[in-house]
Amino acid sequence: MELDLENPLLSTFHDSIPSLFLIESDHMPSPPQSLKPTEFGLSIRREAMSLILHLSSNFNDPFLPYLSINYLDRFLSAQPITQVKPWVVKLTAISCVCLALKMKETEYSVSDIQENDEGFIFDMETIERMELLILGALQWRMRSITPFSFINFFISLFKFKDPPRVQALKARATEIIFKAQNDIRLLEFRPSIIAASALLSASHELFPLQFPCFRKAISSCSYVNEDNLVNCWNLMQEIAMDGYESVWDGVSSSSTPVNVLDGQFCSSSTTTSSGGDKTKNTSSEAAAAAMAVATVRLERDQKRRKIGCFPNDNSLMLPRIKQF
Repeated sequence: MELDLENPLLSTFHDSIPSLFLIESDHMPSPPQSLKPTEFGLSIRREAMSLILHLSSNFNDPFLPYLSINYLDRFLSAQPITQVKPWVVKLTAISCVCLALKMKETEYSVSDIQENDEGFIFDMETIERMELLILGALQWRMRSITPFSFINFFISLFKFKDPPRVQALKARATEIIFKAQNDIRLLEFRPSIIAASALLSASHELFPLQFPCFRKAISSCSYVNEDNLVNCWNLMQEIAMDGYESVWDGVSSSSTPVNVLDGQFCSSSTTTSSGGDKTKNTSSEAAAAAMAVATVRLERDQKRRKIGCFPNDNSLMLPRIKQF
């Protein structure tokens, strides 16, 4: 069955939540100390991540490189690359992408992944041997539990009744999680803590007046360690606001409000019957999410001007906090 990062276990959402919290540490780089941000380690990781992003570019699925990099980080923590051998780094990146494609049940060929690449070209047998090495290091735990597995659970604590605002909050938190994967400092935090911190950052940006209630709801959750949440939240704030650029900006160069709405209406009147149709629907959903975020931000800014308590966007930048 295709791996869904929001529901990686083969069970219903509500039944799987306690299990997710219990076993999430098994899907983290272990031990985290082996991924200390040394210059050498950072260089290897950056190069491998860059290759993964390049190799995944033909598949139009942002969750594919995320899952591939998850495999990469877990593999490097168990089997670190100790010598600079470009072919080893490239083979590792290709194998992580291939494993992610298999877990997502995406059809591919080796030529698709290595198309137009220069330098080392690997045959399927070599890649499969590397895949087995990665599988052994990950103890065959390939249905990765990621921050996306906890987003819906934490959103349910907010008791939102307005679907567009739920969609906007989820879309912005997803953007932050994608961006946060680049920062090696976050590897020490559990996926659930990263999800909670991303939602806090998103809610603070989109719904500042309701933010104290959201913060209380998450920090009161029995599954959440408050000290870890505070530390991760402080780091997440830096990541979320540093060089802000929406990952949805690349959905379409013509995603004006009119075109986005057209896409949303068109997708609702079509039936998914093939892989190509599924990709089109996914793009429409992403565009709709981007539109929802824009709408919520516009409404938020209008309310600020009306009540006069948020003079400018700089007021959204919270100082580092010690406790909630």
